[in-house]
Amino acid sequence: MPKPLIIAIDGPAGAGKSTVAQKLAERLGLAYVDSGATYRAAALKVLDLGVLPDDVRAVAGVVANADIRIATDGSRSRVFLDGADVSEQIRSAEVTVAAAQVSRLSSVREKLIALQRTLASGRGVVMEGRDIGTVVFPDAPLKIFLEADPEERARRRLEQETREGRAATLEQTAYEIQQRDQLDAERKISPLVAAPDAVKIDSTRLTADQVVERVLDLSRERGLVETGAPTMNGNL
Repeated sequence: MPKPLIIAIDGPAGAGKSTVAQKLAERLGLAYVDSGATYRAAALKVLDLGVLPDDVRAVAGVVANADIRIATDGSRSRVFLDGADVSEQIRSAEVTVAAAQVSRLSSVREKLIALQRTLASGRGVVMEGRDIGTVVFPDAPLKIFLEADPEERARRRLEQETREGRAATLEQTAYEIQQRDQLDAERKISPLVAAPDAVKIDSTRLTADQVVERVLDLSRERGLVETGAPTMNGNL
């Protein structure tokens, strides 16, 4: 029986992971999963209960009892926390900061990595994050590591925040990205690094569609997608 296809897309904030992963999932007929949404949901629960994100024991207890689910519908997904749809709430600046802190805890990562793996059970997915190709799915047949210049990443993130109605400046956004990069790089557990067999793509001067085409070309070269076929059924 053919195994479901898993495409892992990793990279720092603002490199274009979400846009590329969603477009790629749509083109290939696969489910799209944002692994970072699970950490954001955990962080939201921590904040809602008034727990400090750096309180290791308290955070571990909160997350252990949190019911986090992701419902996917093709290239779109909704995030649920204890039965409530929190897809919008988890995108706040406060949750973003807390998620970076919460994700450094081993107990949190263990639970959420297990959850992320179940999201690919029996089906093909394009999953984006920071350790998909190195930890969550180290045997994925195609791993992409997206990069971009810090200035371009800040500009993209600012555009996203503006579209979503959040007030921010380029300087503030650039600083937040720099801080997140430092946290990701210094994290003892699953630091942000490219998998040895990942294909690095610099998206600084590429559109999302151009990146998607490059990934599709790689998929065809590896026999994961039939040559000339725009979509597939999600199996190898």
